[in-house]
Amino acid sequence: MRWLTVTLVTVILALQWPLWFGKGSWLRVWQLDKQLQEQRATTQKLVARNAALDAEVRDLKQGSDAIEERARNELGMIRNGEVFFQLLDASKNTPLAGHPTTDTHSH
Repeated sequence: MRWLTVTLVTVILALQWPLWFGKGSWLRVWQLDKQLQEQRATTQKLVARNAALDAEVRDLKQGSDAIEERARNELGMIRNGEVFFQLLDASKNTPLAGHPTTDTHSH
């Protein structure tokens, strides 16, 4: 009776081994599913990026507003007759070393 139990356990293990650890095992399926999810997330980001680029290309081809916006922001261009004012943030501007901004000496 003991040899029958050992034989049946061996047969069951031999049949289960490929299911858990073989070429098409559950572990491999789980790994492939994880890779698939990562690839889908990457693809989704790239699709969104491509859609944004496509919209930008259409804007540049069809309208002058996008071209004007780029010229203003990236090249610092202005239209004829416009006056450009640049406002500086006082908290970010510090005086240069050796150049006092206020006179602390009394004359």
